[in-house]
Amino acid sequence: MALANSQAQRLHGGRMAMRPSAVVVARAPRRVVQVQAATAQAAKIIDGKKIAEDIRGEIAAEVKELKAKTGKTPGLAVVLVGSRKDSETYVRSKKKSSVEVGFESFSTDLPETASEEEVLKVVAAYNADPNVHGILVQLPLPKHINEQRVLDAIDIEKDVDGFHPQNIGALAMRGRNPLFVPCTPKGCIELLERSGVPIAGKRAVVVGRSNIVGLPAALLLQNRDATVTMVHSRTPNAQQIAAEADILIAACGKAEYVTGAWVKPGAAVVDVGINAVSDATKKTGYRLVGDVKYDEAAAKAGWITPVPGGVGPMTIAMLLKNTLEGYKHALKGHSAKH
Repeated sequence: MALANSQAQRLHGGRMAMRPSAVVVARAPRRVVQVQAATAQAAKIIDGKKIAEDIRGEIAAEVKELKAKTGKTPGLAVVLVGSRKDSETYVRSKKKSSVEVGFESFSTDLPETASEEEVLKVVAAYNADPNVHGILVQLPLPKHINEQRVLDAIDIEKDVDGFHPQNIGALAMRGRNPLFVPCTPKGCIELLERSGVPIAGKRAVVVGRSNIVGLPAALLLQNRDATVTMVHSRTPNAQQIAAEADILIAACGKAEYVTGAWVKPGAAVVDVGINAVSDATKKTGYRLVGDVKYDEAAAKAGWITPVPGGVGPMTIAMLLKNTLEGYKHALKGHSAKH
């Protein structure tokens, strides 16, 4: 993977070996979703809402079957610190979605003034709880709390956000599979695969290099045999590099930064961004846009994700999928001991 004008990031590898499962569930073959053809533009719209709905249905069916076989229920714990309105909204959505697919929902709400040690105690309690198979600490945390220390404290077997250094390290190493992959980049790959977009042998460019989206997205593409380049604010010829990409993932956090000039004709464009921009015609006074200038990109792309309704719904779907995997790992461990 080429890192355009960036220093190689130091990652710590590691992976826990899983024992063979004693619980086998027949799974239906994954269905490739028919993408909706746009009427006034060249690109096919990748419907993230529909694909996420399909995934939630698959998860619910598998949970129902596993619960009938084992009598055990997947559990997802969410920790919220403070009262940010956006964080509260995200947490409500995650809890609601987890219950809808048959999970048991656990939650702890702490005040803005909670100490780092208090948060760590909550994480430790969930680590020790056998009924909890996934732990999510809603970010951002208050400034007086060290986010990385809290994330590192989550048991790697319950790290359903995929942010533990060992999970990221395993993702970066050939032949080493992480227990969990960060939800948003994992959702990007699911969108491509379920829409029939070829990845192997293709040129891919990721705009942005964050630890949460950009870097893991690049690693996931590389692991699927794409030739990957990351571009960022220090890349002098980012537009020219992007314009050669068969797959373009925009995750830079800048409203409509990626214009049509960045898009190779026929490319697949995945827009991770969600930004509020002023719009006097809206009752709210703003509208939501991605990191891609949609109309320009859609006129040239072969596939494109909209904002909203593209990557966003997939993040929660992947959180649920990771939690289901954590539950199945726990069943394997339990079966091996008995």
